[in-house]
Amino acid sequence: MISIQKQRGFTLVEIAIVLVIIGLLLGGILKGQELITSARVRNLADQNSGIQAAYYGFIDRYRQIPGDMQAALAIQAIGSSVPAGIGGDGNGRLNDDDWGEASALWVHLSRANFIQGNYAGGAADDGTYVAQTVSPINAFNGRVMLTRTQGYYDANATPSYRLALFLGNQIPVNVMRELDVKVDDSAPQTGVLRATKGTTVGEVNYSTPACIDTTGTPIWDIDANEQDCGAIYLY
Repeated sequence: MISIQKQRGFTLVEIAIVLVIIGLLLGGILKGQELITSARVRNLADQNSGIQAAYYGFIDRYRQIPGDMQAALAIQAIGSSVPAGIGGDGNGRLNDDDWGEASALWVHLSRANFIQGNYAGGAADDGTYVAQTVSPINAFNGRVMLTRTQGYYDANATPSYRLALFLGNQIPVNVMRELDVKVDDSAPQTGVLRATKGTTVGEVNYSTPACIDTTGTPIWDIDANEQDCGAIYLY
């Protein structure tokens, strides 16, 4: 007689255990991604706060604007570590879209020990703001810049020139929205955190149109999943 072996299937209990394990694994992965996103958002917020504190701390100590401070005075006040010729025109403000003063700013802040880094300055006014030694970068390797600009969205009118920190580009739209929720009003065209708007120059880039949904009230377009967004923080 030929014996027939029956194939044993999974019991309902075994299937339930497998489903629970899969659920735990998926939950852990999603939670890990959430923690990574939150950490990057905190990094961007902390970088902005640190630069803002350094900027005003420099003014309080030297009674001069970093970047705008004349080169000879910077050497005299900060020390010989400031490279010759790195400074501004001393008119008491960062000039509008002045890439030279914007790059000198990081030299003055770093040599005065307000921020970490070793910056060389020297970016030309034509927007040659590309060397790795010119400015800090954000958590996504986008270049950061502090200047007076109108390169941001405004809900009501043509933007005026404002002192603002470019947070850098290459920021995923979901991170950008979470940062906006954390530090402002969650809207890309209002408040102190605005989406950047303009033409890319050097390595300081602007948000792509896909970052924002303007079909109704403008919002950060999470569904588009754009990975190259940017914003500025108005001081």
